[in-house]
Amino acid sequence: MSKTIIFIELNGAKIKSGSLELLSAAKNAGQTIVGVCLGPGSNGASKEAAYYGATEFYFSEDESLAKYNPEVYTKALTEIIKAESPNFILASGTQLAKDLLPRIAAQNNAGYVSDAIEINFDGNDAHVKKPVFSGKAFAKVDFKNSDLNIIVARPNQLTVNDPDTAATCNVKEATVPSIDLKTVIKDIVKGTSEKLDLTEANIIVSGGRGLKEAENFKLLEELADTLGATVGASRAVCDAGWVPHSMQVGQTGKTVAPSLYIACGISGAIQHLAGMSSSKVIVAINSDPDAPIFEKATYGIVGDLFEVVPQLTKEFKALLS
Repeated sequence: MSKTIIFIELNGAKIKSGSLELLSAAKNAGQTIVGVCLGPGSNGASKEAAYYGATEFYFSEDESLAKYNPEVYTKALTEIIKAESPNFILASGTQLAKDLLPRIAAQNNAGYVSDAIEINFDGNDAHVKKPVFSGKAFAKVDFKNSDLNIIVARPNQLTVNDPDTAATCNVKEATVPSIDLKTVIKDIVKGTSEKLDLTEANIIVSGGRGLKEAENFKLLEELADTLGATVGASRAVCDAGWVPHSMQVGQTGKTVAPSLYIACGISGAIQHLAGMSSSKVIVAINSDPDAPIFEKATYGIVGDLFEVVPQLTKEFKALLS
């Protein structure tokens, strides 16, 4: 039986869904699971981690971890790796993990695969499936000649188990060695939105040039609020300055895989499709019946979004009230 470290991140006091997916996948594969959570509130995540399969849990709320500094986080996680000697490290593909885990791989001479959408364990080996060429093909990746293998998976790809509320784990406080920092994080400025990040959202409502002007994004905001969704956008409207680039979905933006993706006034350029084609259900609203987005859509509505979106909002409000 191989040992797997799951790098756990939090959304408030709760474990992010992407981390729960990986805990569930490792448990289903019979792995010995070590949960690692660093930063403010990490101690409180031990119970939830145990419910989803962790038998060991490392945390640290050291002051040096309050703001993400890659040097500090790399050192802290490397010390845990030395203590546990895992076969695998799994992490959900958040911005933090995409920055941290390649550093860990480089320092530990580890195998590294990103953008995983399937993980199949086979003893001390793992077989990984990931999209390539903007989602037009898939690669099957195996590890060779590395004792430690790191897999960073796309969120919303794997199934989350029902929690076992009787399960417990052995909780350990990780020590953070003092290091001479090359960089110091003075402040982190976050956006004002309280909605989930696009990569973690289960429902996304996205807008494109068909909205005609920035002011019309309020139509999508109202629909998103009704559905508990996050609002995204195409590159064209982000480049035009209508919305921040943090909202961009696509090859040069964020890759998402929600249960429901509603595209409003988006024609469906290949770069945009590369970022959202893994969505489980795609609804396209466009006045052009020949728009490429309809080739990927589960459901298509040919019509004026300024009429369709308010009507959808009205119907969903009535249905969900």
